[in-house]
Amino acid sequence: MLVSPHRTKRPWLGQKETLPPDERPEFDPKCYLCPGNLRANGERNPAYADTYVFENDFAALLPALDGAEPLQQGLLRSERAAGECRVLCFSPRHDLTLGNMDLPSIRRVIDMWGDQIVEVGSRMKWVQIFENKGSAMGASNPHPHGQVWACDYLPSLVAREAACQKAYLESHDQPMLLDLVTQEILAETRIVALTEHWVLLVPFWAIWPFEYLLVPRRHVQRLPDLTGAERDDLAAMLRTGIQAYDKLFETSFPYSMGWHGAPTDGDSHPHWQLHAHFYPPLLRSATVRKFMVGFELLAEAQRDVTPEGAAVRLRSLV
Repeated sequence: MLVSPHRTKRPWLGQKETLPPDERPEFDPKCYLCPGNLRANGERNPAYADTYVFENDFAALLPALDGAEPLQQGLLRSERAAGECRVLCFSPRHDLTLGNMDLPSIRRVIDMWGDQIVEVGSRMKWVQIFENKGSAMGASNPHPHGQVWACDYLPSLVAREAACQKAYLESHDQPMLLDLVTQEILAETRIVALTEHWVLLVPFWAIWPFEYLLVPRRHVQRLPDLTGAERDDLAAMLRTGIQAYDKLFETSFPYSMGWHGAPTDGDSHPHWQLHAHFYPPLLRSATVRKFMVGFELLAEAQRDVTPEGAAVRLRSLV
């Protein structure tokens, strides 16, 4: 990976992001995620007072295996994919984000994530929990929410993670990410925050300038396997990490985050360690983002900030 931190010093005359409004109302009558409001499909949300889950009105994956027939023509191959998509409302309040909710409310979101993995994972091999926050990361609605995309196969990026972790366990007799946690705690240079149960760090291989990797300190395969104490600690760590983002450029920091736990295919996965990825796009200010273009698209990813430098800046804001 090419490292060129000097690029952040060059004059910038390119695209700048439009900042979201500083304040939003607690309730927006035009928001299709607020309690009691009509959604785009004509259904009305209940007057929910906590977390709320519903089937995505515009699902990218459908339970029935409909669509084009499987294809195999020379080098070309396709297969049918079935799945489920859900929307996960974190709070009835339109003006909150996950990072500025109180700890009991964040804990309820964590429990919701775990419940979704248990329920949907009983039918699907892979359950992807994720959140896109901010218009810069494609969020179509500022109401605090995430999504579930579950499917009956192992997605390609996840399959690569699984293969790497399995190979490492076979050669080292220890889950790879647990060894990484041990090494990073000893090094300290890429650690952003450390608690009894969790470590938040900027990974050595990070591509996005202020990328996070969030890992439990004991061997845990899936979110539902977390103890009550680990869930409480996770709530505090999520708030700490997201608030550090917000302080970095004094803006509601956009990101995409998602959980990678062991597949829910019924097999044993001793090599797998639960972890979350945070991919934030901002590079040098609240309005200037990193663009994956040119050399990075065609040859090799380039780091504009070293992981150690990013960790120092974020750690100072914790």
